[in-house]
Amino acid sequence: MSIDHPSFGRIAADRVIIFDTTLRDGEQSPGFSMTLSEKLRMAQALAELGVDVIEAGFPIASNDDFDAVRKIAEAVRGPVIAGLARAAPGDIVRAAEAVKGAARPRIHTFISTSALHMKAKLQLEPDEVIERIAASVALARNHVPDVEWSAEDGSRTDADFLCRAVETAIKAGATTINVPDTVGYGMPDDMARIFAMLIERVPGADGVIFSTHNHNDLGLAVANSLAAVKAGARQIEGAINGIGERAGNCSIEEVVMAMRTRPDACPYVTGIVSENILKTSRLLSTTTGFDVQPNKAIVGRNAFAHESGIHQDGMLKNALTYEIMTPASVGWTKSSLVLGKHSGRAAFRAKLKEIGYGDLGDNQINDAFARFKDLADRKKTVFEDDIIALVDDAAVRDHERVRFVDMTVWTGSRQPARAHLTLDIDGQRCTAEAEGDGGVDAAFKAIRVLFPHEAALRLYSVGAVTEGTDAQAKTTVRLEEDGRMVDGQGADTDTIVAAVRAYVHALNKLLVKRERREPEAISA
Repeated sequence: MSIDHPSFGRIAADRVIIFDTTLRDGEQSPGFSMTLSEKLRMAQALAELGVDVIEAGFPIASNDDFDAVRKIAEAVRGPVIAGLARAAPGDIVRAAEAVKGAARPRIHTFISTSALHMKAKLQLEPDEVIERIAASVALARNHVPDVEWSAEDGSRTDADFLCRAVETAIKAGATTINVPDTVGYGMPDDMARIFAMLIERVPGADGVIFSTHNHNDLGLAVANSLAAVKAGARQIEGAINGIGERAGNCSIEEVVMAMRTRPDACPYVTGIVSENILKTSRLLSTTTGFDVQPNKAIVGRNAFAHESGIHQDGMLKNALTYEIMTPASVGWTKSSLVLGKHSGRAAFRAKLKEIGYGDLGDNQINDAFARFKDLADRKKTVFEDDIIALVDDAAVRDHERVRFVDMTVWTGSRQPARAHLTLDIDGQRCTAEAEGDGGVDAAFKAIRVLFPHEAALRLYSVGAVTEGTDAQAKTTVRLEEDGRMVDGQGADTDTIVAAVRAYVHALNKLLVKRERREPEAISA
């Protein structure tokens, strides 16, 4: 059955809307906060990926969140731009102000409906919750034609009360009804039963889109989302790389490729440009400082690797023996060896376009090309992954208050290491020296001399981007201050330089986080 929707018009019965909450629910994960420029870059990438809805943030949470939602609404075209709001007039008005610049704005409002949440969290009686649903949805609808309403902890809500709440939201003007598995408690059968019940029992259900939002606490977010779609839901909410609260959300790339790979079992279509999946995943990893695990479905570096002799033999004879989708279908390329120090700007630009970075501006390409030439002078062989690492590393630096300039390190086995470090701090060039237990420790102490802070170092890890002793090191640094945790990444052929770049990246993210008021715990 097709549905008419204010943002999408007539929606075919087999069309599934992809609602991306990477910038809202995903960013709530510890250490995953992003700056305004990072959010804008990520939103543009999501638009290019083809998501239908971008939940850009929680405008009432802070001025920073409000500005991010507002600027995304003004700058990003294609997807619906949504702002989250609790069932409170102040939240809804603030969300309306933030999304008003969007070509297709949406307000996403929510309230808890389970007995546990109503009593322990809201301290409201059921009738009071119903009143708030009606008032909040009606207010939101006065501001925008597209209103989504969510029943927080919907999977643990009494069936009769959930029907009553959904009916109230529809009557008040909601155009999308979301029933989240907020704590990741549900099983596929549970989600299928809930959506089938609502569609059958609630008056007006045939005129709205039902949405499913599943958390991955039991590793079932993708399975639960597919079960909900089979039962009649036509919007899936999730995040790139599955990031989100606790164990994360439904992974967009996994659920989309499940439907694309198994149309016999999941005969549904989306608007996702699957060839952009890997590019988007890598951008998020670089921006947040969190890499996906090697065996992560679709986007992990081992997703299309075959080491077993039996598997390799089968692959050589016919790739279909052990691959259910082509690497190219999600953005992996087969070529690995690329340019050298004699390669020109035109060849470099062509290679960037080939590996999914064709949308870089001239200034970004010039900066990337300069870094590439420097890398090519130091490495015998430059691989695609090297180029991706240096481009991504440069891309996250354009907003920073503290910038790495240069460094010299003296180290050995008979004396303390010494680091001479130069940073650009708020536009002023600053230099300091420090000693430490090894080059990395000395360099990190020099950073603290130049920019004093109390953040504790919680993680320092190093991995090689490619093979060989001249491989680029990709380094992750995690800092924690007053319960706020951030991760930074850096890449360079010199491991200590990569470590300093990662520390500086994390420090800049921490400075942004200091200025932001942490929002009240929200789920939806």
